[in-house]
Amino acid sequence: MSVPARFTRIFHPTDFSPPSDIAFVHALKLALAGPTHLTLFHFAREGQDEDDAHEFPKVRDTLAKWKVLPPNAPREAVAPTLGLYIRKVEVGGDDPTGAILGFLASHPPDLIVLATHQRSGVARWLHGEVALPVARQSVVPALFVPPESTGFVDSSTGNIQLQRIVMPVDRHPHPQPVIDMLPALVGAFHPGPLAVEFLHVGTAETLPRLRTPEVAGWTWTTHVADGDVVDRILETTEAGSAELVVLTTLGRHGFFDAIRGSTTERVVRGARCPVLAVPTAMPAHPGR
Repeated sequence: MSVPARFTRIFHPTDFSPPSDIAFVHALKLALAGPTHLTLFHFAREGQDEDDAHEFPKVRDTLAKWKVLPPNAPREAVAPTLGLYIRKVEVGGDDPTGAILGFLASHPPDLIVLATHQRSGVARWLHGEVALPVARQSVVPALFVPPESTGFVDSSTGNIQLQRIVMPVDRHPHPQPVIDMLPALVGAFHPGPLAVEFLHVGTAETLPRLRTPEVAGWTWTTHVADGDVVDRILETTEAGSAELVVLTTLGRHGFFDAIRGSTTERVVRGARCPVLAVPTAMPAHPGR
């Protein structure tokens, strides 16, 4: 597996809902680690009520609110000042699968950031015949932001509120590649101290052997529990008020597999904080 030390091509599908707004500020904050290409993508079905139309999230207004850009900064100032390249794409029709696949085939991302709606919004695109073909071609990390969560990015200031990560570990898939890349990846947008808690649901005998990087200000602890895997993950996350869960996924079916019948799906649906799912199998040529 080859996971980048930071993400340089971020794809954010939005339906302009409040949960998507929270996911947007996470995509934007991660993109500020730059230089980064950030794509904001909206699919509008044919016949959609024009009264339901909304504008794309205002990037410059958000950056000005965060005091990253001066007020009323011109659009031309974003890229040279911040190394941030924004693309806003709106596609209409009656085939969200084809729209997403067509775009990702020629513009493969290395991270997808999305809100985890249930029965509405982005989730409408990602079920049944939509999820299956997209999943086969999009094996990339995904950051899921649940609707009940404000996430780890303060939408008013852009400040990071990240002190504790819970990372479930098992022998299959083995988490070591994700552990190795975690300091560089998180450090790109959060240089502060951090507590990482490994959680293994099993026994001391089934606990995988792990190597932890030496990072100033980081602590690594391991907890072994028994019972239902998903229940233990959610309980551990909520008990210590973790701001992020990092999951190592098999990755054979892409990140969309996380909204179907997998353990990842159940964690994503139940978590009250963002979940970063990182596949252990990355395609040699994304999008092909």
